[in-house]
Amino acid sequence: MRFETVVNDTASSSRSNAQPLVSLIIGDSPRMVELKRLVKIVGPSLATVMLSGETGVGKDIVAQDIHRQSLRSGPFVAINCAAIPAELLESELFGYEKGAFTGADRARMGRFEMSNGGTLFLDEIGDMPLALQSKLLRTLENHCIQRIGGNREIKLDLRLICATHQNVERMVEDGRFRADLYYRLATFPIKVPPLSERREDIPALLEALMVSYLERQPGALAPRFSPAAVEALKGHEWPGNVRELRNVLERAFVLFAGQEISGRNVVENLLRLRLPEANAQAENDALWEAAATFGGEVAELPETITQAALPSPEDFRLWFRHNDEIDLRGFIRDVEVVLIEAALAAKDGLVSHAADALKLRRTTLIEKMKKLMIERPNLG
Repeated sequence: MRFETVVNDTASSSRSNAQPLVSLIIGDSPRMVELKRLVKIVGPSLATVMLSGETGVGKDIVAQDIHRQSLRSGPFVAINCAAIPAELLESELFGYEKGAFTGADRARMGRFEMSNGGTLFLDEIGDMPLALQSKLLRTLENHCIQRIGGNREIKLDLRLICATHQNVERMVEDGRFRADLYYRLATFPIKVPPLSERREDIPALLEALMVSYLERQPGALAPRFSPAAVEALKGHEWPGNVRELRNVLERAFVLFAGQEISGRNVVENLLRLRLPEANAQAENDALWEAAATFGGEVAELPETITQAALPSPEDFRLWFRHNDEIDLRGFIRDVEVVLIEAALAAKDGLVSHAADALKLRRTTLIEKMKKLMIERPNLG
C-alpha cells in the first residue's frame, strides 16, 4: 500500500487504446480468477467498493484495476488515511479556502475535487476519525462537498473505493466506526486473498516484480531462481504477503545479482537475511545438498551429547538478558529440519518409524517434510 497521495490518470490513457484492457492483477489461481471476475463486473458501475484483506496483499492494485475497468475520464487519486494526522486529513480530502485557518494563505483543492470524474481511493478507511466519518457520509449522500472555511456547495461526479485490513464490522459493534457509513461504503465488498492462499501465483508475481525492478533500476543484474528456490518461496507462510515477496526479491538483487539462487539461499539468506559467506558459499551449498539427499555416511554424535544434555525449554528464559532479539520462527524451523532429517536417517528412511521416534503422526510428519522441503534419504 502507498503512504503518499497518488494521482494517476490511467483512465484517459485507456480510452485512447482500442485494445482490450489487461488486468493489473497478477495470478491465475482460482482465488485470483474469481477476483478478476468481480473487478470486471463492478468496474463499469458507479458502486462504492470496499476492499478488505491483510496488509500487503495489493488492495491498491485492485483499486487501480477497478478504475481502469470503469474507463472514467478523470484521474485515479489515492490517499492513505492512516498516514496523515487526523487534524490534517479533513483539509487533504475537502480542501480549504484562503484564510480558513492560520497558514491558509491561498485556496487549495482537496482530493475529492481532484478525483472529480475519476476515482478516489481511501486506503485504510478504518483509521478515519469518527468526526470525519460523518462528513464523508454526507458527501456520499449528496455528491457535494464544502471546502473548509467555505460556504459554497461544490457538485462532484464521485466514484469511491475504500480499503482496510481491519475488521470494520467489529469496529462498528465497538462504536469505533459509523454503522450507516459502513453500509454505505460496503455496497460491493471484495476480499483480496492473502499470498498464503495463492502460492501457485508466486512464479508469475516474481516475474512481474522483477520486470518492475529492472524498469526502476536499468542495468541491474537479475538473479535467477532455481526450481528448488521457487519451491522454497512457495513453502513460506508470507505474513507480509506480496509486499514481503517484493522485499525478498529486492534483497535477492542485492545479494545474488546475476547468480542462481538455490533453495538453501532462499531459506538462509533471503527469508532470514543472513549474508552468504563468500569463501564458504560453495562448500555450504554442497553440505546442504548432501544433507538433503543423505548420500553419504551420517556422522555419529559425540558421546557427550545425550538426551540429558539437550537444552531444556527453560534454558531459553534468560535469552533476553544477554541478547536483543531472536529469529524465533527461523530457529524453530532449523531445529525441526535437523531433527526430522536425523530421525529419517536413523530409521533408514522409513517415515512411519521416524514419526514414532519424533512422537508425531505419520501424516503430520509428511506435511512437515513437504513444507520444509525435506526428502527421504536415498539409501538404495
